[in-house]
Amino acid sequence: MPLESCMLVLDNSEYMRNGDYTPTRFQAQAQAVSTVFTAKTDSNPESAVGLMTMAGKSPSLLVTPTNDLGKLLSALGKSAIGGISDFSTSLSIAQLALKHRENKNQRQRIVAFVGSPIEDTQDSLVKLGKKLRKNNVLVDIVVFGDEGMENEGKLGALVDAAGGGESHLVSVPPGPHLLSDIILTSPILYDPERPTAEGGAEGMEDGIDPNMDPELAMAIRMSLQEAAETAARQQHPVGESVTAGPAHPITEHVSSGSAGGAGLPSSLTAPLDNPFIPHPEPSAPGDSGVLPPDHHPSIPHSEEEDEEEMLRRAMALSRGEGGDDFLMAEAEGDDDEEDEEAAIARAIAMSLEEAKHEDNKEEKEPRTEP
Repeated sequence: MPLESCMLVLDNSEYMRNGDYTPTRFQAQAQAVSTVFTAKTDSNPESAVGLMTMAGKSPSLLVTPTNDLGKLLSALGKSAIGGISDFSTSLSIAQLALKHRENKNQRQRIVAFVGSPIEDTQDSLVKLGKKLRKNNVLVDIVVFGDEGMENEGKLGALVDAAGGGESHLVSVPPGPHLLSDIILTSPILYDPERPTAEGGAEGMEDGIDPNMDPELAMAIRMSLQEAAETAARQQHPVGESVTAGPAHPITEHVSSGSAGGAGLPSSLTAPLDNPFIPHPEPSAPGDSGVLPPDHHPSIPHSEEEDEEEMLRRAMALSRGEGGDDFLMAEAEGDDDEEDEEAAIARAIAMSLEEAKHEDNKEEKEPRTEP
């Protein structure tokens, strides 16, 4: 919607006590006030909406165009039902209120509610329409109730004279529907230049205004998302997604159904490359494959050292038989696989070597007679 300054003209005559519209004719107009204000200000925050009544002792201007909904509803609560409506005078006052608007860039529009008989002739209404068109004021008229619909012919001539292309006449018959809902989907608030894919007004969920009922709009949105997800799952079942992509090793194993691991992929049957977990040597042909009873499951048999081997190494060090070369070879070969037994062997060798040095020292020292 464009930037607008809009005046709402309510019918507060005695006919508004009728209950053929929920809850009454006047209360239905009060709900429509909030709907029109919300639609105008949401489409453009700089738009403004004013309010006036056309019956009573005389037409009364309640609020000049404003963007404060609380101010508008407060003035509406102070209005009273009574008297006979003066339609032509009310439109003239509304046109003067729009003329003195603060923002001159706002387009001028009058939205009038008519639910009672109009005493003005069709010629006078056509003359009024031409005057409004000359002053660039557009007119939207909502007729409701049996009394208001009797004026539909005269009011149609007024709308045509004011500019039928951008002015509208909406007729709302009695029924269980709300007057505000009919206006919301009518050309008064519906912009045909910005329809959605479903054919509803922009920003609406299946004809539901999120500003009027956000919880219902959210529920509809979530329901549509769930339906879309369900349709996507039906088009792409889980089984198809598994077989279409690269097969997983575990999936191959399960699907092969072969015994003894013959159908397992190489990634599962290959030995783990871990230096701390030794792997058994392949058995020779005819070998039963039974390990010796003293074989440790986590240590290779070739690396098992008993007490005699430890003593042999210690004696070699104590006699100085290639002790340095022996230590260097041990350091080069066992840097990555040194275990607790090797550490114990070194400790024993060092202790024996120290003992040997102490014995040699005592032998070289001269003994003194007491």
